[in-house]
Amino acid sequence: MTTSLSFKFALLFIAVSALSMKAYGQNATPNQPGAVTACPPVQQFKPAQIHGTWRVRFTPAPAGLPADATLQLQRHAEFSESVAGFVSRELGPITVKPAQGGHAARAQLAGDLEDGYLTLDESSNGISITGAWNGKMLEGSCGKTITGTWKDMSSSAPPDAPEVPFILERLSGW
Repeated sequence: MTTSLSFKFALLFIAVSALSMKAYGQNATPNQPGAVTACPPVQQFKPAQIHGTWRVRFTPAPAGLPADATLQLQRHAEFSESVAGFVSRELGPITVKPAQGGHAARAQLAGDLEDGYLTLDESSNGISITGAWNGKMLEGSCGKTITGTWKDMSSSAPPDAPEVPFILERLSGW
């Protein structure tokens, strides 16, 4: 009988100890503090997963343009595996010209996401390319950060226009 009583006491002791330690185990769920959720490799992201609003930061700012802008990406109307959208920039008061240095406050974008690489063509007039975006998704960012370079391709750009580094950070979306 003492063996049975000792066994019951041991079980009770184990249960109380587990409760006092809050019974944290190895099977942490993503909502628990300190839990790590793995991101898929950037090569697995599809164009639909980058649809949404993005903040752009250029370092340094492109010549004649602001250091910050906003991108809106969505499904391309003609090519379902491509992206389209707009880049919006605060160009300040412009009274005479519709564009600053060949760039509009809102320009069209079209491009692709393949193997984690984003390429976008920018057009301020809907006809000619005025900017080229080349970026790569940051591994481990879960598709929320893209880094790369932007190049001025407008008619007012010098032939040796520099590639300007940028960071895209997701604000909202898929």
